[in-house]
Amino acid sequence: MPLTATEWLEIDQVHCGDAPTLLDRIAPESIALSVWSPPYHVGKKYEQNATFETWKTLLQETIQRHHRVLSKGGFLVVNIADIQCFKDSSMPRIQAPNLTMLKSPVTREDVLKAQQEHPEFNRYQLAALLGCSEQTVDRRLKGNNIRGGKYTTQTRVQLVGHLLDQFAYDAGLYLYDRRIWVKDPTWANSQWHSNSYRSVSEFEDLYIFWKPGETPVDRNRLEEHEWSQWGSRQVWQFPSVRANDDHEAKFPVELPRRFIRMLTAEGDTVLDCFMGSGTTAVAALREGRHFIGIDITPEYVKLAEKTIKKEVASLKSRLF
Repeated sequence: MPLTATEWLEIDQVHCGDAPTLLDRIAPESIALSVWSPPYHVGKKYEQNATFETWKTLLQETIQRHHRVLSKGGFLVVNIADIQCFKDSSMPRIQAPNLTMLKSPVTREDVLKAQQEHPEFNRYQLAALLGCSEQTVDRRLKGNNIRGGKYTTQTRVQLVGHLLDQFAYDAGLYLYDRRIWVKDPTWANSQWHSNSYRSVSEFEDLYIFWKPGETPVDRNRLEEHEWSQWGSRQVWQFPSVRANDDHEAKFPVELPRRFIRMLTAEGDTVLDCFMGSGTTAVAALREGRHFIGIDITPEYVKLAEKTIKKEVASLKSRLF
């Protein structure tokens, strides 16, 4: 049974629930811009129980429901990163002896020579003879210098952009633009960099999908210097959030603010399906837009409401 106008989700509120379900309760074609950053499937506390398949289903169902709620000519922006350490049990184990961090100078040739001279020795006796640990003897003989440990599932990079593109295309949305946010290097999440040739993560992707319809291009939404500095530039560079003490995965206000300024008009409604700490709502309020927030975690809904209340008070104080 269709919802009545009084049953649609209220604007300028954060609503608790899962995104696909609550998207069905948003008024049709009422959202000018939806901008959000979903879970990245990298093991954060709030995604511990998610498998790769359930993660993909969440993204697919969330994107699918946007066609109904976006206004004609409206946009969906997804801020996401490729999975840098995607566990793959079928991947061959990476033999990665770190020559600059070897604790013992004993080589495979040293062990083989000792074995040849003392064929009756076990690895403990060989270790005593060579002045190293029995683990070193085992590693040199078996070549099991496995990255991350010999019992750890190996990891590879998993690209995610093609998944979003397909989900959106199936929903009747089209990839309009793609930008890159260059951020601070995430050393904490890049433990592999010291024992491999892999790089640390320093950027995230911003995918912009479009719903068919008239899309007015109003160059007056940005100042001339804003168009030249970032409005017409594909690579955006600004710092990450310095302290994630109350939420594990914040993005800076500048990220949604730019899209809100560029892709919406004053009075439009902006949606964030993974509201988290309330950053998108803050950006919307600062730019004179309405917002709808969704988050499945009650703790984060309260956090977002607290953040929004503080921002509203700050805006009011500037008026008087």
